Amino acid sequence: MSDRPSFTRRRVIATGAAAATATFLTSAGSAAAVADDSTPKAKPTIVLVHGGFADASGWNGVISRLQHDGYETIAPANPLRGLPTDAPYIASVLASVSGPIVLVGHSYGGAVITNAAAGNPNVKALVYIAAFAPDKGEQLGVLLGKYPGSLIADSVQGVPFPNPDGSTGTDLYLRADAFRSAFAADLPLATTRLMQATQRPFSASSLTDVTQAAAWRTIPSWGMVATEDKAIPPALERFFYERANAHVVEVPGASHVPMISHPTATTRLIEQAVRATG
Repeated sequence: MSDRPSFTRRRVIATGAAAATATFLTSAGSAAAVADDSTPKAKPTIVLVHGGFADASGWNGVISRLQHDGYETIAPANPLRGLPTDAPYIASVLASVSGPIVLVGHSYGGAVITNAAAGNPNVKALVYIAAFAPDKGEQLGVLLGKYPGSLIADSVQGVPFPNPDGSTGTDLYLRADAFRSAFAADLPLATTRLMQATQRPFSASSLTDVTQAAAWRTIPSWGMVATEDKAIPPALERFFYERANAHVVEVPGASHVPMISHPTATTRLIEQAVRATG
């Protein structure tokens, strides 16, 4: 008889301890879940793709700002050999990146990213900086004639070059007397003289290559209109971005290279895309 109350007390004590332990573990698990939810997500890698008549150094002012803000940044050399070459090449760069990507294109680089990003689930946002954003089946040369205002056709010089198959291609250069007015009128003359001397030509076939995919149809997009652009008419940029349902900013007085003349505004737009899709 004397053992039963003692046994009962032990059972009550044990049951109470178990309940307290379960409560503690449940609370700890809930706290851990809250902590997990509040853990900052990894920042995306920013991939910056340049266009024709240029190289990756045009992104330098943007890169320094993005790196200051803690973003891993890649600015690959766009081959500028036409969409059938350039889009797969940039797609291979994207495939080498682990984790989320915000993909940015300038000028012809916009057409490249439009093709290269298709089917890549890591690309969370597209950012077009004074850029082409063609639809499937479109050609850039035809699109350039949609609105008046481009000086490119009257400013280029064609230079033949041999293709590997023995045929002859044509590289397009901007002439020295037209480079600044057509491409970068809001930059100092000394700067544009260096840019003209070191420009990378792009194949004339880029203007007739047919776009094979339109990534902006499935990936959220942002676009920057350069209001004094003499390469891609601002009206054409607005057309592209409206069609893509993009978030748009306009930079008053900007030439075709706002990432150089307005690097802070360009960086701000890229980081806006990061925040919206992170």
